[in-house]
Amino acid sequence: MRHNNQPAVLSYYGLYLRQYLKENHPDKPVDADFIALRDKEASDTFEQARREGRPVDGAQELAMQTLLQGLHFSEYRTLVEVLENEFADTVPPEKVHPLAMKLLPEFKEIFSGYPLSDDFAHSSEYTRLYTELTGAAAIHIDEYGI
Repeated sequence: MRHNNQPAVLSYYGLYLRQYLKENHPDKPVDADFIALRDKEASDTFEQARREGRPVDGAQELAMQTLLQGLHFSEYRTLVEVLENEFADTVPPEKVHPLAMKLLPEFKEIFSGYPLSDDFAHSSEYTRLYTELTGAAAIHIDEYGI
């Protein structure tokens, strides 16, 4: 029997999702119920695909699609990319991630003006967002420093 203060045992999918969220969405709180639900959905997807005769690689691909649905685009990762690419001479590598976390709440309004989705980074609007974030970051760094 599991006690309330003990963490749930996660499968490969749950552990993968937890790490993915930590790296790509550190601004979002860890939601154990969400992780457990996606873990189960991905496992079920894999099992169903195998029962239908799909090869392991195909079943795994479907399971990962289920696991990461709605999580491919990351505001945090996009901001890190802007800081690394456009401000490499200004922002030291060790300060990129802390600065991105600091700027993210301030830039929420910018992100809210775009139709963010899993495939947004491949859309024509992504370039506009990237440019707008670059300008906003430049203004912030000029006014407040790193």
